[in-house]
Amino acid sequence: MIEAKIPPLNALRAFEAAARHLSVKDAAEELCVTPGAVSQMLKVLEQHLGVRLFVRVNRGIFLTDVGRDYLPPVRNAFRQIADASRRVAAATDSGVLTVSATSFFASAWLVPRMASFRDRHPEIDLQVVTSNALVDFSRSGVDVAFRHGYGHYPGLRSDHVLAVAMVPVAAPSLVERLGRPAGPAALATWPKVQDADRKGWSLWLQTNDMAEATLPTGPSFDDTALLQQAVLAGLGAGLLPAAMVAPEIEAGRLVQLASETHIEAFAYYLVYPEAKAEQPKIAAFREWVLEAARASAVGSHPR
Repeated sequence: MIEAKIPPLNALRAFEAAARHLSVKDAAEELCVTPGAVSQMLKVLEQHLGVRLFVRVNRGIFLTDVGRDYLPPVRNAFRQIADASRRVAAATDSGVLTVSATSFFASAWLVPRMASFRDRHPEIDLQVVTSNALVDFSRSGVDVAFRHGYGHYPGLRSDHVLAVAMVPVAAPSLVERLGRPAGPAALATWPKVQDADRKGWSLWLQTNDMAEATLPTGPSFDDTALLQQAVLAGLGAGLLPAAMVAPEIEAGRLVQLASETHIEAFAYYLVYPEAKAEQPKIAAFREWVLEAARASAVGSHPR
């Protein structure tokens, strides 16, 4: 496959402007060059491509069929470059740091600690957006994200933040029907609701020295609050953060089925593009997050 050389960018810019105005003179005024310079750049581009892009008449220019086909992709390319440049400039220069997190993590861990970050870095304003989806850093405008999982995200840097204390719970109606389990092994046969990755229960069983005979099944949810609602509805036992379900257990709306388990492999990570790791506002936030995580009580880690 022969790779075509990209034409000179100045010539492409002259083509786009001349095609938009259908005037060499107007294009020259926009580009702050002489009409002769624009004409020369258009000639260079046509020679490079080996085609005619314009029909020249006494008082103006008109696009050929080839020129009309060539204009949209050239115009879109310049728009994409301009949009990307604006995003990069905004991300670098702005005092705003956009942080993506699940709604539960944001409310249970991040928001209660934000005042200390503000006190340390008053020049940086945090903008928190909640989402359970993986972040496309090239399009979303998000600078950093908190994500729960194994920390393996291709092309991204991940810093371990919090180990996860999980507790198996079920609705009282389900416990009444199946009986309170005598120990973790009894839960192997219970109906279950799953996290979106469908790995939580497998890890929990392994952590409790049980190799499941079959992969745990059941409906899955990408939102912790929805998973909790499914447990409350009696769809099955669920693994949920200890801090999240403590009020429900105390009120009798959920029943704790076994003791808390810390699943070290299943944790919260601070995730961001490797190329932006040393950007001052990201570096400042990372340092604060890791320090705050070390000071957190282990048993209250949210999911």
